[in-house]
Formats: sequence, structure tokens, C-alpha cells
Amino acid sequence: MPTSAPSRSTAVREDLRNVAIVAHVDHGKTTLVDGMLRQAGAFREGAALADRVMDSMDLEREKGITISAKNTAIQHGEVKLNIIDTPGHADFGGEVERGLTMVDGVLLLVDASEGPLPQTRFVLRKALAGKLPVILVINKVDRPDARIKDVIDEVYDLFFDLDATEDQIDFPIVYTNAKQGWASMEIEGETVAEGSDLKPLLDLLVETIPAPSYDPEHPLQALVTNLAASPYLGRLALCRVRHGRVRKGQNVAWSRLDGSITTAKITELYITENLASVEAAEAGPGEIIAIAGIPEITIGETLTDVDDPRPLPVISVDSPSLSVTVGINTSPLAGRDGKLLTARQVKDRLQRELVGNVSLRVNDTERPDTWEVQGRGELQLAVLVEMMRREGFELTVGKPQVVTREIDGKVHEPVERMTIDAPEDYVGVITQLLALRKGRLEQMVNHGTGWVRMDYLVPARGLIGFRTEFLTETRGTGLMHHVSDRYEPWFGELRTRPTGALVADRPGAVTANSCFQLQERGALFVNPTDPVYEGMIVGENARADDLDVNAVREKHLTNHRSSTEDELVRLTPARIMSLDQAMEFLREDECVEVTPRAVRLRKVALKAIDRVKLARQMKAGAAQRT
Repeated sequence: MPTSAPSRSTAVREDLRNVAIVAHVDHGKTTLVDGMLRQAGAFREGAALADRVMDSMDLEREKGITISAKNTAIQHGEVKLNIIDTPGHADFGGEVERGLTMVDGVLLLVDASEGPLPQTRFVLRKALAGKLPVILVINKVDRPDARIKDVIDEVYDLFFDLDATEDQIDFPIVYTNAKQGWASMEIEGETVAEGSDLKPLLDLLVETIPAPSYDPEHPLQALVTNLAASPYLGRLALCRVRHGRVRKGQNVAWSRLDGSITTAKITELYITENLASVEAAEAGPGEIIAIAGIPEITIGETLTDVDDPRPLPVISVDSPSLSVTVGINTSPLAGRDGKLLTARQVKDRLQRELVGNVSLRVNDTERPDTWEVQGRGELQLAVLVEMMRREGFELTVGKPQVVTREIDGKVHEPVERMTIDAPEDYVGVITQLLALRKGRLEQMVNHGTGWVRMDYLVPARGLIGFRTEFLTETRGTGLMHHVSDRYEPWFGELRTRPTGALVADRPGAVTANSCFQLQERGALFVNPTDPVYEGMIVGENARADDLDVNAVREKHLTNHRSSTEDELVRLTPARIMSLDQAMEFLREDECVEVTPRAVRLRKVALKAIDRVKLARQMKAGAAQRT
């Protein structure tokens, strides 16, 4: 395959800057972009302004996180700023890596109180690997518990820890309050002089982030970094133009992932202004564009010159570390809620997801109606299942499993680096929880405010289902964040859920009488009148073993019973689980039935005798792996 030749001369686009905003979850990236758009006049006067306008997906607004990278553009004086808003969660690291291929520098946002956290390490490592200059933005400086000087020192330590060069460590610092929309360069001790707008940040961005460079004699090169869809134009390819110019109606060489090169025509060309895509006749080097006319184009491919095609290297991302099985709904209640039920429909939907999500993998399994979906973490996989559920699919989703590797003839599993912030009263219980999961305490720091920060290395298996238990034991006060760090030899058996399940032994509708009898056994997941079937999990047993129960038992009437006796029965409210919580709860022999209206826990083998056989097979498989 021909490759790009070394440039003989270099020019720059002084009227353009491309920058990505990277940070840990909830440190204020999207809010800062909101402030930039408002002050750039992106909204018409009197328009109703929603917070986090860049988070356009329903799931992004509901969960309060950014799931997919998005770009916007604002005008600052004579310079156009193309801004990429990236996710902060490591589960969506593929989006971060794609976003960084489009830019020439990054704004690293760090919370003035929390400081750098595991995802800060993840996104900064990617930026440093791409040799991108960094501007440090200390956000939320108005917090009463802000510790600005300490946080800056922690960021410097992080740069050293990631082997940054001298040039990369020499970064400028700006202090912001993204929510109120101001930035400042002036600080005395821990007090930041309040600014009036974001102009100091934008000025620093123009001064620090290099303008896009290009070779005036180089033929066209544009790398496809993302995909979008239009109901009128079909698939849109988002590209960063590296060299040359691209025009609407132009014939280009389309270099595909398999190495083949074909000719294609660009039917439509768009550039971004504020939040809108605007039609353009042509675009030059350094510009971020969207093109239509190539329905099968995908991420990592190159548009180049027909007479002198020079493809760019394909985008590479980190390998998945977690997997789940996704298949058709096989429960007795299948087909009641959804309209997309067949294996062909599920497979087609998973294949469509692969087109725009470079960090996912889909593998076949022994069953023709079930697939293994590999991703970065529980959240990424749960978001995919939730989107399919809302589209009308009915699915069976298995327990999340780690993706192992064989290194030097031994099985290795992924290990996560986890940071916990919690009140010091809960240090003992947290240490006990993570000891059961074979976590190693790397560092513990007491900030002197009653809160302790603990850094752990924990096998990824041990963190499946940990969040719910952690929040329960810390009364909802603890904060935890983790990111994939390395692979280590298999840790052996982990029993992360100490409780068993209450399993329905017959079909029918749940009765109030059975709920009253069973609530002494443990927490129930069903309410009276809910339909159940044999093998469905109706509650959590207080003991470690599973227990088959009759959830549909009725109370037979007699002529001796008082007519008001039922009014004295007090039922504990059922514990209704979200999809994320249900996936965390699972054991190896359990799965989740997901429909547009319901999330039900069930055993993989519904009949009791089949469950005994499956338990023997799984025990033999675990012994063989060890």
C-alpha cells in the first residue's frame, strides 16, 4: 500500500485551531463547551437554552455523561475554533482516541477539589502518546473544598508518572468556573481572581495550540474519524483534512480498510459552524468536514487524490477487556413486549453498531442465536443493550465476563486501577470488601478533611457488581472510579456475591400471599400480579445458596377467616432493578431477560434438573482453567 511521502515544505492555517476537551467524568467538559457557545453567540436571542447542549442522546441526558464524541465550532476573533467534546468515562475510550486523531492539542480539565482521577490518567496518556500540547484547565474553582495548589502538584506528578517530555510538562494553566462561564489567569494562594468571561481561556487556546500544518504540494488526504447518519443523505463520514483541498462533486480515491482503492464521488460537503452543519463548496487543510455520497465508507479509511493516492494509517484503539453474551429472548414470556425478536434482526443490529463503534467486537458462539459482544466495560455494554431495548428488541444478556489473554503459556486477566474517595469511617469496610476481591492497596492519603483517598489494583472480575455493594456499605457517600491498567496472571476463584437467589418453581402471577411469606427469606424483585415462570429469579436469598420457591401461592378462603384480615398484611416494597444493576447482580449461571417494558432476572437453565447439570459443567470448567 502506498504511504504518505515526507513533506518538502510546510504551511500553516493561522485562521484555524482544532482542540479536544478531555477530562475525568463530571469534571465539566460539556458545561465548558456550553459556556463557549453562549459567549460566541451560537444561540439566537431569546432561545431556550438547555444545559449540556452537546449531550444530544436521551441516554446521555438521563445518565449525565457524554457517550459519543461530538464536534462544534466557534469564532474567536479571526480564528475558527473546532472543538471536540469527548467522553470522560474509560468505557468510551474508543471515542476519545478517535477524537484525538482530529486535533492538534487538548484542554485537560481537572476538578479543583477531586484532582486527577483514573480517567484523567487514561485520557492524558492518549494525548501524550499523540504528542499533543496540553493546556491545564483547573475547573470548579468556586468549590468551598477547592485545593488548587495540591491539585496542580498532583497533575505534575501524573505527567512525570506517564513519562511526559520536558516540552509536554511545560504547560500553561488557566482557572475556570464553567458553570458561571468565566476564566482567569490570576491566582494568589488558593484564591482565584474572578473573571468576567471565557476570553482568557480562548486567547490562551489560540496562543498555545498550534495551527494546522500541511504541505501545499501534497495531494488530498482526509482521514475518516467518525460516522453520522442523515434521513435524506444516508451515511455521513466525518473527516479531518490533512493535506490538499476537497470540493463538492469531486471524484476521490477511496482507500478501504482491506487495502483496496476505488473511485467515489462526494455528493455533499458540510463544515461545522456553532452547532449546525453548513453546506460548503470546498474545504481546505486542517478543516473538519462531513461528506455524503459513499454509503459503505467506515472509520479509519482515507479519502485521497485519484491520480496520486496516499492512504493514512488506520486508527488503532485499545482492545476490549469485558464481554457479555447477547442473544434472542428465550424465556416463556418472549414476544409480549418487543417487535424485533429474531436472530437475524439481532445480528444485523450488532453489525450496524460495529460500523460506528471502533472499540466493540462481536464474535459468534456455539449457538446460532447468541453472540459474544466485547467492549471496554460494563457501562459501554449496558448502554448498547439499553439502546437496543428502546428500539424494540427483546434480548437475553449474560453475566459480564473478562476477556483473558494467554501470555507465556499462562492465562492472564485484566486488572483495573481504582481510586476511592470515602469518609474515613468507612475505610475498614472498604478494605474488607476489596480484600475479598483480591484487590491490592497501592496508596492511601488522608486529606485531613475527614475524607480518605485509596488507590487500588483490582482484577476486573472483582469489580463486576462491586458498585452497588460499595454504595450500600458507604451509605451512598463513597466515590469510586476505575480504568483498565494491565494484565496479570489469573487470580483464581472469586466469589463476589455472597447471597443466593430465590427462584420461581412454577409459572403464574405473583400473589400478595406468596410475597408476604417470601419476604422473610430475603429481598423480592417482583410485585403482586407480576408474571413469573419456572427458573425466573424473584428475589435475593439472605443465604448463600439458591432456593426454589412458590411465588404464585394463593391463600384459600375459609368460612372462619375475617373479611378484614388481609388489610393487616404489610408487604415490603419490591427492589426494582435497572438494567445496569441487573447485569451487576448476575452469577455465572444467571442472565437477564431484557424487553422494552421489563428487565427480568432468570437462570440460564430454567428447569431445576438442568441447573444441576449446568452447575457440574461450570465447576469442571473452572477447575480446568485454574
